[in-house]
Amino acid sequence: MTTTTHAPFDFTVSPDPGVTAVPFGRLLRVELRKLVDTRAGFWLLTAIGLITVAVIAVFLFVADPDQLTFINFVGATATPQSILLPVLGILAVTAEWSQRTGLVTFTLEPSRLRVAVAKLVAVTLVGLLAVGVALGVAAISNVAGMVFLDGAGTWNVGAANVRDFFALQLIGIVQGFAFGMLLMNTAAAIVLYYVIPIAWNVLFSMVDSLGKVAPWLDLNTAMAPTFEQQTFKSGDWAHIAVAGTIWVLVPLVLGLLRLLRREVKSA
Repeated sequence: MTTTTHAPFDFTVSPDPGVTAVPFGRLLRVELRKLVDTRAGFWLLTAIGLITVAVIAVFLFVADPDQLTFINFVGATATPQSILLPVLGILAVTAEWSQRTGLVTFTLEPSRLRVAVAKLVAVTLVGLLAVGVALGVAAISNVAGMVFLDGAGTWNVGAANVRDFFALQLIGIVQGFAFGMLLMNTAAAIVLYYVIPIAWNVLFSMVDSLGKVAPWLDLNTAMAPTFEQQTFKSGDWAHIAVAGTIWVLVPLVLGLLRLLRREVKSA
């Protein structure tokens, strides 16, 4: 009598060689389109443009002629962008959950990490474009001030100022993206993004002993030199690295972990 042995079943599923992954370029194009396809995204971008132009117009006719310089116009454009661009980062990631489109997105592209990277690259590219447009508007306004309002018109901006302007806006966008991914709720992310820094600043202003550590723990304090039309020094970059780790990198990592584990529902 012989005994027949059977090999254990192999439940491993081999990938179909005829199926290829979605190219990252296509994912990126989709995420870029999502930023303007929704009413919230479209009107946010429109508001950024209109408010930037309005601020420049007010500054042109209110400021003294000697204040009409390129660096002051850049500062004028920086204010509305630094406030509103982070909201774009929040909307880019929370829309999948508030609009109930996550099931479709993650079915067509099961790798949530690739989707998250595509979203981050998309908002970063839009942020870079917005900053470039802001610099162009500031340059045109500076020329207009010289021609029509006898403005000083000095071009007192170096490469370091432009670098820091880009860094300021991009850090804000990535921070908004991180808050959105961590909370996955548009309203909560927007409220906390603006409320926490205010509460943090109040705490530091009330407790004098915390003044020395404020640049290390408060990202707005660390980036204050750009608002004062100065450039970042080596010590400032150290402050940004530490405060940025607390307020940008840690929420980004925690948000990514939550994104990878959260259940996707259609309703």
